[in-house]
Amino acid sequence: MPAKGEFKANAKPASKAKRAFNRKTQDNRVKRNQARRVAEKEGRVKKGDGKEIDHKKPLRNGGSNAKSNQRVVSSKTNKAKNGSFKGMSRKGKRK
Repeated sequence: MPAKGEFKANAKPASKAKRAFNRKTQDNRVKRNQARRVAEKEGRVKKGDGKEIDHKKPLRNGGSNAKSNQRVVSSKTNKAKNGSFKGMSRKGKRK
């Protein structure tokens, strides 16, 4: 059995690509959660306040988790920026 993060020698290319994509999205989710925890410790946000940590340059586009790339915005503003509401378009391109 291959070690964690390694692929079977006979794995299909689509399977390898899917695992690589899932690993990248999981890493980004970890970074978003980490940014939220740091902001809570600093007092910039509180649990249940309806605010989110927005990355000015999104993590999916190569943005960092540095404090200079973060800002606190309302959930509605962040979802509108990312095109999550019906009828709204995303600012920027998906990678």
